[in-house]
Amino acid sequence: MSEAAVAAGSARSAWRAPARARVGRIRARLAEVYGVPAAPPHGDALAELMLTVLSQSTNDRNRDIAFLRLRDRFPTWDEVRDGAPEEVEEAIRPGGISKVKSRRIQAILEAIGDPLDLDHLADAPVAEAKAELCALPGVGRKTAACVLLFAFGARDVPVDTHVSRVATRLGLLRPGAPFEELHDAMLAITPPGAELQLHVNLLRHGRRTCQARRPRCEECALRRMCPSRRV
Repeated sequence: MSEAAVAAGSARSAWRAPARARVGRIRARLAEVYGVPAAPPHGDALAELMLTVLSQSTNDRNRDIAFLRLRDRFPTWDEVRDGAPEEVEEAIRPGGISKVKSRRIQAILEAIGDPLDLDHLADAPVAEAKAELCALPGVGRKTAACVLLFAFGARDVPVDTHVSRVATRLGLLRPGAPFEELHDAMLAITPPGAELQLHVNLLRHGRRTCQARRPRCEECALRRMCPSRRV
């Protein structure tokens, strides 16, 4: 076994779930740096679902361009579902991997059926809404959490690669844990009402400072709290 594998195994075995006070200190420090995000629930779960699919493997700007082009070309979701696949693909091309995403979008809309909306999820228990979303083609926990949080303000926390990386380096999540566990663990340590704040600020920190290959530890506002810091 390599030294890296031994070190990774030791880190996993030594990990302990963080104390509530530690999570609170990290949350407060992130808020000092990035502020407290404000994004009132907009109520359109289907649009949020499509936007989240388009966000995969691209940046926010290209995602938004692809979404606006799709809505301009197909004014209703019924038209997107029934449209020619090559036309849907062309409309969302600025978002990248358009062939994969166009197929997924049409498959999801086909699976939802008629009426083509997800409005009923607003009144459903979070667990039931989550299960219904995850039953759709290609929809996982992160996508479902984005829909529930941003559309309805429901108690769920999306864990993408940025959030999982930052939270794991900070010791909030178990190293090497599968994404299903990461979502459950992140939700468990997030105080009710802080779901949006913690998700968005961890995401911002991952993009700006705690990057994958070259984390800027010397500039990090959390370096004194971080067991993974390099300086």
